[in-house]
Amino acid sequence: MTGSPNFGPRRGGLRPYLIVLHYTAMKSCAAARRALCDPAREVSAHYLISETGETEQLVDEKMRAWHAGAGTWGGVDDINSRSIGIELANNGASPFAAKQMDALEALLPGIMARWDIRPEGVIGHSDMAPGRKIDPGIRFDWQRLARRGLSIWPAPDLANAPPPDPLRFASNLRRFGYGVMEDELLISTFRLRFCPRHDGPLDGVDMAVAADLAQRWPSVPR
Repeated sequence: MTGSPNFGPRRGGLRPYLIVLHYTAMKSCAAARRALCDPAREVSAHYLISETGETEQLVDEKMRAWHAGAGTWGGVDDINSRSIGIELANNGASPFAAKQMDALEALLPGIMARWDIRPEGVIGHSDMAPGRKIDPGIRFDWQRLARRGLSIWPAPDLANAPPPDPLRFASNLRRFGYGVMEDELLISTFRLRFCPRHDGPLDGVDMAVAADLAQRWPSVPR
């Protein structure tokens, strides 16, 4: 099979230093592949991983795939030119299959080594496109990746959690990479990845997690 025709050069000589994870939100991996390879759709990704763990490269890593769309991370835009995109075949409501996660864990180390991408640089589509995208969603197991050094998971100091402070919360998350947005959207976007079963107004748990994230190595080179 041929790959996707939907790609171009990375702009301004940029190299990927992010990996953006997505779910396909389609009924099957075959349907997702057709969409990602359809010139009329103008979407693509570097890799597609099926529910049963088959991994297919659709775009050369050196090229700019069209997976991220509008959004920012670390204060910059054109995430397509700065990232590798991986699509996981999933309808958005189902758990991610063990074989699919195994395949993702087998794929990530090579990409990270080739492009010197740190675990902090493995992000979700929802992280860089808040309010527009929610993938890879609440079912995705970020902690599993973090245990293998393929992403990060916070270790907050809950015993010394600071009181709620929206300005400090937003400042800490901007240091980690999140963009500027209104308070409610920032809280929901952050919780989608790091506190998926936490609700209610901003509290000490949110503050402690955000403070921990602010101490991480920034995913965008400074």
